[in-house]
Amino acid sequence: MQNKLKIINDPVHGFIRIPHEILFDIIEHPYFQRLRRIGQTGLLNLIFPGAMHTRFHHALGAMHLMFTALETLKQKGIKISEDEEKGAMLAILMHDIGHGPFSHALECMLMDDWHHENLSLLLMNRLNDEFNGELSCAIEMFQGKYHRKFFNQLISSQLDVDRLDYLKRDSFFTGVSEGSINTQRIISMMNVCEEGELVIDAKGVYSIENFLTARMFMYWQVYYHKTSALAEFLLVKILERAKYLVSQGVNLPATENLTYFLYRGKSAATDEDVERFTKLDDNDIIQAMKGWQNADDVILSYWCRCVIRRKLPKTIISSHPFDPELVEAKIKYTNDLLGIDNGKELVHEIERKLLPYDTQKQPIYLLQKNGEKIRLEESEDRLLSGLMVNKTTRYILTFPREE
Repeated sequence: MQNKLKIINDPVHGFIRIPHEILFDIIEHPYFQRLRRIGQTGLLNLIFPGAMHTRFHHALGAMHLMFTALETLKQKGIKISEDEEKGAMLAILMHDIGHGPFSHALECMLMDDWHHENLSLLLMNRLNDEFNGELSCAIEMFQGKYHRKFFNQLISSQLDVDRLDYLKRDSFFTGVSEGSINTQRIISMMNVCEEGELVIDAKGVYSIENFLTARMFMYWQVYYHKTSALAEFLLVKILERAKYLVSQGVNLPATENLTYFLYRGKSAATDEDVERFTKLDDNDIIQAMKGWQNADDVILSYWCRCVIRRKLPKTIISSHPFDPELVEAKIKYTNDLLGIDNGKELVHEIERKLLPYDTQKQPIYLLQKNGEKIRLEESEDRLLSGLMVNKTTRYILTFPREE
């Protein structure tokens, strides 16, 4: 009989326990093991060399924080059954199981706007069949259909264990200390109000504000860093161009599963689509880009060289859209530089928006000593959250640099 109640050593949280055998069985499954070969932060390692961690790391970390959160709530007198604990831990463990290669950048390109959460749900249902319905409660929680709302809020909200893990983890691996948050302090402040919703004890207001500011800094300093935004944009453009060339009869070398998606037309996902998707990972894309550096198509080969050799195009960043005359001048410059007449394909304006705290979508509630709950932005103790309810937009203009 195999011991499935293992302990895993994690560089961010220390020792992570696997308290239920079904969790181990899911971790061992090929669908989950694939996450070892999918980076958590796409091409961020081109800017922050340490950012080599994977979705596998993140899913285990989020599962650990879910366990910690449930233990905290139990200590505060919230009744949580063993089945509910299992369900919540399974749901967060599998929340990213549908992620494609290079995470967010390519999910639309490969599967026609199939968001990774749709694919995660589809794969959860397949696993549920395989494990004789043991994941039913987890799927209900993941979809927000479970009758106790706080479980879904722990999985997906403005203050969920998913965000708590990726902020702390990405901060650790990028070395950007502004993103570091005290997950234990935040979790220790969690509570459930009479309506069954997740709230934060009022004395935790500053920990929550620190979390929101850390997230804002991570977005502008890391995820939306101009070079990071550019690298993600290039990945999408490379696959877009490859799909276009293939549709024009050009033969592009790629792995069998990536070739399948390059030739795939727009349609609902079939069983074969899903089966092949679960065999794709970052390595398929990297291998393709390495080969396509020598493609006859100037645009495809240029972009692939940019990524593989890290000779990225130039960027200018602005808080306003760029003057069309400037864009035209960059297109002419590109045509002259590369001796082509379709330089407009290589000059683009990338837009990034961030609303640090959305008061409409999923407000964060504080539980006061008298048992009443108030919204974070209404708290008299808040210092910063009033500044975080406005959307910020940045524009990045990219064009080739002289090699």
